[in-house]
Amino acid sequence: MDDEQTEPGDRDLGMDRPIARRDFLNGLAVAVGALGTLSPRELLRAGILDQGAVADAGYPPAKTGLRGSHDGAYENAHRLRDGMAPPEWRSPGDTGESYDLVVVGGGISGLTAAYLWRQQMGTGARILILDNHDDFGGHAKRNEFTVGGRPLIGYGGTQSFDHPSLYSPVAKKLLRDLGIDLTAFDKHFDQDFFSSRKLGEGVFFDKKVFGTDRLVRRDEENMAAFLARAPLSDVARRDIARLYKDDVDYLAGKTQVEKKAILARTSYADFLLKIAKVSPEVMPYFQRFSHDYFGVGIDAVPTADVEKFDFPGTGGLGITGKPGPGLGRTARLQETDEPYIHHFPDGQATLARLLVRALVPGAVPGSTMYDVVGARVAYDKLDSAAQRVRVRLSSTVVNARNAKGGVEVTYLQGNAARRVRGAYCVMACWNGIIPHLVPELPAAQKEALRYGVKVPLVYTNVALRNWRALERLGLHSIDAPASYWDGTAMDFPVSMAGYAYARTAADPVILAMHRAPCKPGLPAREQQRAGRTELLGTLYATYERSVRDQLARMLGPGGFDPARDIAAITVNRWSHGYAYEYNSLWDPVWKPGQAPNELGRRTHGRIAIANADAAAYAYTDAAIDMGARAVKALGARRTATG
Repeated sequence: MDDEQTEPGDRDLGMDRPIARRDFLNGLAVAVGALGTLSPRELLRAGILDQGAVADAGYPPAKTGLRGSHDGAYENAHRLRDGMAPPEWRSPGDTGESYDLVVVGGGISGLTAAYLWRQQMGTGARILILDNHDDFGGHAKRNEFTVGGRPLIGYGGTQSFDHPSLYSPVAKKLLRDLGIDLTAFDKHFDQDFFSSRKLGEGVFFDKKVFGTDRLVRRDEENMAAFLARAPLSDVARRDIARLYKDDVDYLAGKTQVEKKAILARTSYADFLLKIAKVSPEVMPYFQRFSHDYFGVGIDAVPTADVEKFDFPGTGGLGITGKPGPGLGRTARLQETDEPYIHHFPDGQATLARLLVRALVPGAVPGSTMYDVVGARVAYDKLDSAAQRVRVRLSSTVVNARNAKGGVEVTYLQGNAARRVRGAYCVMACWNGIIPHLVPELPAAQKEALRYGVKVPLVYTNVALRNWRALERLGLHSIDAPASYWDGTAMDFPVSMAGYAYARTAADPVILAMHRAPCKPGLPAREQQRAGRTELLGTLYATYERSVRDQLARMLGPGGFDPARDIAAITVNRWSHGYAYEYNSLWDPVWKPGQAPNELGRRTHGRIAIANADAAAYAYTDAAIDMGARAVKALGARRTATG
């Protein structure tokens, strides 16, 4: 696993092969011409073509290349933000449409708001959902591939129901109403898949930082063997081994209250360096440990937030009782030990699809949580005039204002500005854009909405023709503490409703690769702004080459060939990813009701605010709860005004 390799060229990586690039039409024309009247999808199902050879341009989940915040989804919002809106946006064409509710944002929060509004008002309620993307679901995106005639389904954003036993009664009821049986995942998620095949975790040490490319299997039960092979100094090995012993209280003599106060105001980096007193030589190994959880490195995360994740060196601290300040993301970990298995093949995209099925009859065929897995959405039915609830995609809202007896909403389709009216409106979009969309909001509320900075993230799915290299290496996931992609892992082993996860290493599989484009050394919110700038300035070709290069160097010792083994790549770019959660290193402790998210989500006239940003909590249940809160607020307004 530890032989250093020469730098591969574009041809070695497969960058010259159109079958695995974004533009597939030339190869498709040849294939179709040679095979007569078979459609591209028939060729895919027959295994004659792979997804890398043709993307279903009319079906958003099957599009490869650059997805997530894709081109065309955000540019007009940025023009509005930057004060560059053209004058014609102020004189929109009137569609003549009028709705009981207009929802801005078709993610889980917006879809929940629409569902609960209709539940409250009856099936006759007219609702319009507007979204700037070409697909619904917000961050809950579905990526589909066909490789060798076999379907692959992956998640492109929101991943799982996290600790669902702790969901609010409203969120639990919504899942039940949609027919989601969480106990079914005990069967559908194969919790023994990796262990039964002796597949473990690895660490890839990148030569740019560690002097050599080396992939080492990590077994926390045998850290000595791992460290003996890791390209680290003797000092670094000694200190890492000490941290993993988990029997040292580095705050011995302090009370529980004192410990929690110290940990809330001490970054994990400072905890390691100043309290555990490790050598600076260990820091490159630990710096990205917090990327998956928080989107920033250990220099910007309080030790209090990582202690419940059992980060090395914290196991002997003896922290008990309720969490201290600044523990938003970790508070529920001490309350339950639920297994992390509540995951549909497409993550939370199934939840979005079930909501759309309930709202727009005929758009998503089927009637259960099982048949929705393989259902093909009829996108042409989402915005049909015959429907009481309509979902209008590729429609960027640029203004919403209270008007006499209702709300007027202006949106863009292409270059044309259009106006619709609603009796009420839910802004289920990101907090940071709302001050630009609703300029009539009070200045203090706008300031509160701007406070949180969403965490930029990149979730990339790589469709492999097989995973023989991983089998040979004995690995299912790899951390890369100094490479472009922070982590690489085989997708969750979920099989249900006729969709089968890979059984043998000869079967195709999805590799999920994650990147948090943060900038160490800056305050957390500044890191996220800088990371967003980097993310939006990165071309797809850069992402693709980095994927191919890193996989070649990590998996090459197992016989992996990126030019041969990669069938397709979908890069889900989220310039506004996780909702901002308060961080005790940088944020004050506000009085109840005075936190920015609480001030920002106040209802303004007939306009209510939803989205997980309104909860300052980056989880699915937060999105559901905030959609419900917005509907409740508007219902109270409606009752009060008659």
